[in-house]
Amino acid sequence: MKDVEKTVAELKRGAIDVISEPELLERLKSGKKLRIKLGMDPTAPDIHLGHTVVMNKLRQFQELGHDVLFLIGDFTAMIGDPTGKNITRKPLERDEVMANAKTYQAQAFKILDPNKTQVMFNSTWMDKQSAADLIRLAATHTVARMLERDDFHKRYKNNQPIAIHEFLYPLLQGFDSVEMKADVELGGTDQTFNLLMGRELQKHFGQKPQCILTTPLLEGLDGVNKMSKSLGNYIGINDAPQDMFGKIMSISDELMWRYYDLLSFKSLDEIAKLKSSVTEGLNPRDVKVALAQELVARFHNQNEAEKAHQDFVDRFKKHELPDDMPIQTLQTGGKNLAICNVLQQAGLTATTSEARRMIEQGAVKIDGEKIEDLKLEIKAGSTHVFQVGKRRFGKIQIV
Repeated sequence: MKDVEKTVAELKRGAIDVISEPELLERLKSGKKLRIKLGMDPTAPDIHLGHTVVMNKLRQFQELGHDVLFLIGDFTAMIGDPTGKNITRKPLERDEVMANAKTYQAQAFKILDPNKTQVMFNSTWMDKQSAADLIRLAATHTVARMLERDDFHKRYKNNQPIAIHEFLYPLLQGFDSVEMKADVELGGTDQTFNLLMGRELQKHFGQKPQCILTTPLLEGLDGVNKMSKSLGNYIGINDAPQDMFGKIMSISDELMWRYYDLLSFKSLDEIAKLKSSVTEGLNPRDVKVALAQELVARFHNQNEAEKAHQDFVDRFKKHELPDDMPIQTLQTGGKNLAICNVLQQAGLTATTSEARRMIEQGAVKIDGEKIEDLKLEIKAGSTHVFQVGKRRFGKIQIV
């Protein structure tokens, strides 16, 4: 019993919620292998560090000996997950989805053991469903229930359109759990409604409802919005070692600890010791280097991590910025953006107050030129290299 409780405690590390913990404890105590589901829609070709937060949790279950089911949502990707969207999401074409799906499997195996992972595609069963089947599935839930979803509720109140096909998305994700006979489903906190739908549909079809474990959403390089390819604030696990290392070094010192908590494999005690060392005077840059090396080594190898570090050091010593610096995009709706907001949203400073202070100290450069104007606005449509101090820099596009 103590071993099972210890296992649950370890699984809960970094998690937000378990629904429900007594149910999960009971299933683990049974001693049988559990079917652990994680679904991802290949709406873009890259898996990024934000995705790996929940994928690392999936690997934990794998290391405990359970059956890992990695679902590539090639069918649901054509609908598009409406989660967090304030506009109707444009459905993707099957060819586009399948091209992305091919890369997902290879990238997933950078985290999961390929010999112990069952890769599934929900088109396997969804392509066999008739129109009548979908109507029967839709009949299991009401419009009022769907409008309980936060993003749907907000759009309805604001008189923003909600397309009928968007209501189908959570139903289809839930039906995946029925077809897969999942015991546990993992997902980010933004997926809670969809995950609960799986529980409800399993009950409807006479199955024991799955347990749910949710993980937090990782902020992107800007330190504000969740990591997303569409926002340009992401670090892809297929990024070149030098790019990955440089992006990690560009995050703020404050955001660094968030990345340690959600991405590092160091123990909680080790991370606590690092925080104490920084409080006692250790340069945060050295701690950030250790994080960058850990992540580059994980997704490439130790030799590449050391080379990326040396490349970064060489550039730093020569005060050079890489010519091929990745571009980070800040969405402004075509409006100009105040310099302090640019620095804060790009993660080059923790706050706009810090941005003002750094400008006043003469520590901010745009395209190599020192700036002093606190009211400077960066024009929409422009791209510049911003530098704060000697070690924070980023190529930022305002759109």
